[in-house]
Amino acid sequence: MLAIIRRGTDEEKIKFVSDMLNKNGFGVSRFRNDGVDILSVEGETDMLACFDIVERVVGIHEECRFSSRINHPEDTVMEICGAKIGDGGFAFIAGPCSVESREQIIEIAKEVKNAGATMLRGGAFKPRTSPYSFQGIGTEGLEFLSEAKKETGLPTVSEITDIAMLEAYENVDVLQVGARNMQNFELLRELGKTNKHILLKRGFSATVDELLMSAEYIMAGGNMKVILCERGIRTFENSARNTFDVSSIAVLKKKTHLPVIADPSHAAGMASFVKPLTFAACAAGADGAMLEVHNDPMHALCDGAQAVTPDEFESIARISANIRKAISE
Repeated sequence: MLAIIRRGTDEEKIKFVSDMLNKNGFGVSRFRNDGVDILSVEGETDMLACFDIVERVVGIHEECRFSSRINHPEDTVMEICGAKIGDGGFAFIAGPCSVESREQIIEIAKEVKNAGATMLRGGAFKPRTSPYSFQGIGTEGLEFLSEAKKETGLPTVSEITDIAMLEAYENVDVLQVGARNMQNFELLRELGKTNKHILLKRGFSATVDELLMSAEYIMAGGNMKVILCERGIRTFENSARNTFDVSSIAVLKKKTHLPVIADPSHAAGMASFVKPLTFAACAAGADGAMLEVHNDPMHALCDGAQAVTPDEFESIARISANIRKAISE
């Protein structure tokens, strides 16, 4: 429950109410939003209605405790090996869908860094719709990704599908939870016990609130380092791989304090659509974008059709910076 305190209330009176609630077993935390003092009370009680300094009581669901902007009005800003996300820091996460070889990932890492990337992506274990599709090269891919970081200094992002493999991801800076695992609650609970940054993708048919609920599973375990990702949803429209729900970026920025990024590559399914969708995400207020970049898309082992080249990525990054500058003025 939230107790909205009347403006101009003396500090002593607020402290009296807070102490009274604590003495009766209700945990209380305090914050300010637009100059208004708010007490967040754990549990439900009729006591709040007895205090004349309380202007109104707002009931909130327990599940909104950690991700809701109501409880945490200020944006959460993250810094990952020097890469800032939020408060003007835009994360451009770029790299191939899958790590194919040591030479491939290091070469692409160097090219995307020069083109404006702040982080490097690359999958080692790839959950695919078809069992006959390329599934990644496994732990060796994580080793190559780590080498690419040493060569370029770019923090790394890679998808984890099984918590039993967590030890293998020791040198990966951000663990990605893919759309297929957004509601793998056991995985989310275990990731909540780690101290790793988690990039949580929206599921194929998940609502915004369901995405936030999945974030709560991680945060309820004690890990507050969650980054949300809009990657398109499945609708009746089939002109692109998925429908890019750009409105969800604006909605999430209003509902949660967590950083919100976009994955236009998976939404588009085609490289030619990646540029405009990235620009749309920037205009909607996203804190970052994750793009699939490959130096030879025609021969990529995974999702080559939606991968842009390093030169195309450089153009996207440059124009995106201008869009972000324009909307900040």
